[in-house]
Amino acid sequence: MTGTVPDAEQFLTLVARLQAEEPRLSAIQAGLLAAASLGIAHDSRTFARHLGLAHALVLRELNALAERGDRLSIETRDARTMRTHYILPGKT
Repeated sequence: MTGTVPDAEQFLTLVARLQAEEPRLSAIQAGLLAAASLGIAHDSRTFARHLGLAHALVLRELNALAERGDRLSIETRDARTMRTHYILPGKT
């Protein structure tokens, strides 16, 4: 986690809003976007750990979202651990 403890209500509200705006987003995909936006997580392992999800499941959803190319971009992948760092468009 980066910095402060995230506000769970704020995170869940943003996930719900993202899914309402774009119904084809899965809950995990919306969560990945919300986590990046709120500074909670910018990599797959951190996101999986914070939410208690299997890393393989997070990777599948992250890759599906990245393939669309409009919501987030893959920055780097660690070949050994499969940790995948991602960013939102316009963020550095």
